[in-house]
Amino acid sequence: MTGIQGFVQRSGQVLSRCRGLAAGVAASLALSGCGVANHMIYKTTGDVMEGFARKHTVPYVLESSDLAMSCAMSEATSPLLMSFGRVTTNPDQLAVMLYLTAGGCMDEQAREFELDSLMAMRALEAEVAEDAMIQKKRAYALAAQRYFQAWKHHNTFYGNPDESECPDFDTDMDEFIYMAGLLSGLQALNAEIQSTSAIGVPKNVGSIVSRATSCLNNDKWWGAPMALRATVWAMIPGALPQGENAFERLAAADLQGEEAGVRLSHVFHALAAMNKGDDEMLRGVIRQHADSIKATPSNEEWRMVDAMATQLIVAISDRMWVENTGHRTPLGKLGSFWDEEPEAAEVMSLDDLL
Repeated sequence: MTGIQGFVQRSGQVLSRCRGLAAGVAASLALSGCGVANHMIYKTTGDVMEGFARKHTVPYVLESSDLAMSCAMSEATSPLLMSFGRVTTNPDQLAVMLYLTAGGCMDEQAREFELDSLMAMRALEAEVAEDAMIQKKRAYALAAQRYFQAWKHHNTFYGNPDESECPDFDTDMDEFIYMAGLLSGLQALNAEIQSTSAIGVPKNVGSIVSRATSCLNNDKWWGAPMALRATVWAMIPGALPQGENAFERLAAADLQGEEAGVRLSHVFHALAAMNKGDDEMLRGVIRQHADSIKATPSNEEWRMVDAMATQLIVAISDRMWVENTGHRTPLGKLGSFWDEEPEAAEVMSLDDLL
């Protein structure tokens, strides 16, 4: 009996261990199944959100002129949308717009720090001026990193412009984002130079972008591709092709942009004039922009692009005003300058009242 009882007891222990093992295996399989299910849910969610953002959010934002709202959105949502690249296809095309816009946020901050520095220098506050310049360089360094991210995502999605043929664009939005990616490359290089840091932006980005603009329809995009190309010609020694005139091309692009209500070419023209050191030309471009936005409303589909152009023109004007007067461009005075004769006030004849 004792032997039988021992056998039964041992058998019960074995069965108990087997049941425990089976339960563990079952739980493991169940958890594994949950993991697979969760992965599929995450993937589907990521695909839906990326598709919605590309087809609806980006066009919606482009129709808005509220740059601050666009800036806040890109900085707040970029980590969320880009994190779905861990469970599904990386949203490279969407990332171009997200990082380009987020880079613009820091670019704007850097310009504000520069104005602070200029004001402090006029007030002979050397330490305040130096601190503002340090903050400016830090902001430009972060801007360069963001722009460079946009450029890398652009190259991943469309192919490196220096190594591949022009892509086939399925939609106008595909072509626009391609142009935005080219702009991000130039912005990355410019911000890196302004930051005096080494971010790793290739120094031949300008020439690469210049060649890649030939993939874009110049008439469709308000003359901006030619303006971008002509700016590179004007700013990089030896880049100007024989028989071309960069500033004539920029002037022609300006007219296209003004007619379309998307005046991005004015920004390129102003940058080229600044690089040349031509103050009269720079003032002329600013006046032209100010007159144009009064005469022609922004294109409804591309309000944000036109608003961005105006913001950059105002920033250039503000820098000129601060350097010479200690304050920014007065409200309603874009296109006018501190050293110009004020318009003669209208004088009412008292004789007419008698």
